[in-house]
Amino acid sequence: MRAQSPGRVNLIGDHTDYCGGLALPVAVDLRTEADFEPDGSERIVVRSTIDSRPAIVPLGATAQGGPGSLPGWARLAAAVVALVRPASGGTCEVRSTVPVGAGLSSSAAFTMALALALGASADPLGLASLCQQAEDAVGSPVGLMDPLVIAAARAGHALLIDFNTLQVEHVPIPADVDLVVVHSGKARRLADTPYAERRAECAAAASRLGMPLGMAGEEDLRALSGTARARARHVVTECRRVRSLATALAAADCVTAGRLMTESQQSLAGDFGASTPELDALVAELLAQPGVFGARMTGGGFGGCVVALAAPGALDPGQWPGRAWLVRSAGGATRTSAADGSSGEDVSFPDALVVPDAAFAPVAPQPPGEDGATPAGGTTPDAADSHT
Repeated sequence: MRAQSPGRVNLIGDHTDYCGGLALPVAVDLRTEADFEPDGSERIVVRSTIDSRPAIVPLGATAQGGPGSLPGWARLAAAVVALVRPASGGTCEVRSTVPVGAGLSSSAAFTMALALALGASADPLGLASLCQQAEDAVGSPVGLMDPLVIAAARAGHALLIDFNTLQVEHVPIPADVDLVVVHSGKARRLADTPYAERRAECAAAASRLGMPLGMAGEEDLRALSGTARARARHVVTECRRVRSLATALAAADCVTAGRLMTESQQSLAGDFGASTPELDALVAELLAQPGVFGARMTGGGFGGCVVALAAPGALDPGQWPGRAWLVRSAGGATRTSAADGSSGEDVSFPDALVVPDAAFAPVAPQPPGEDGATPAGGTTPDAADSHT
């Protein structure tokens, strides 16, 4: 079984998903592919291009976070195996062009490609929730935005997501505009940043207001002060900017769209404290280029990439060798038949990342969901960002 899933760039609406707000991400043509060949064994062997050592995961268990001694990608693979619970063991080969640690959602792309290859249900919301649970199991409390856009995207469009209702709307992206992503040079693993602290601050502000921040208005901010007010102000004004940017893109008004992206960066840096000197400097560098309509950090912040909206050809990724990409909007994750009919081979791995049975708790069989997949359950926030 072969599956592929795109990376994503968020045009606007960061730190709004877990607040019940709005976001406007776009899936991009940087992809993760996974090929699974079942062999009837009791283990899943996952090989990834980011590590020469395969991860060996036993079947019939549920992830409880996995041993911390394992690399994040191997723990994440183990969590996916535990949630999907494939009927057979086998070998899965994973390769990716999504850069790691750049804020382009390499973690969600990895998780979704692996889940689909192992047989998870292809329902977009259920699949996104499953991937979110897998990341939560390895310790990174991220929101639903990344897996949902990766599952539900449409080529040529951004995806307007309302996280209060989980309704989505496909917003056309003008054909005569470039999306250029440039790495700031500061890599980050989301679990090692103040991301969880920001979530807690938003939760405290929402508790004080008695409503999700995504549902609050600017008049509600008067009940808050200090840091709580600043964090809430970002979310409230960001949701307004998301709506306005979706309208601007649909009208092919790139000047307004760019201005809104730049205002978002200012809010993320000032009210939310999610930017860095490297990100700020890169945004300023991009905005100084003729033909650039706007620029902002993309992803959770604290490092990673900046996305710029520009006139065609205004930015040459070659200006930033090895750390810039001209990306195109892409469709969502897909699953196809196996690439070939070759049979598996019983191979020993002297240098492997073995996930011990002790790292998992056995579970009783549960009724299968659609296509034989175990239902994902709740929508707890996701986890370790070793790929993102």
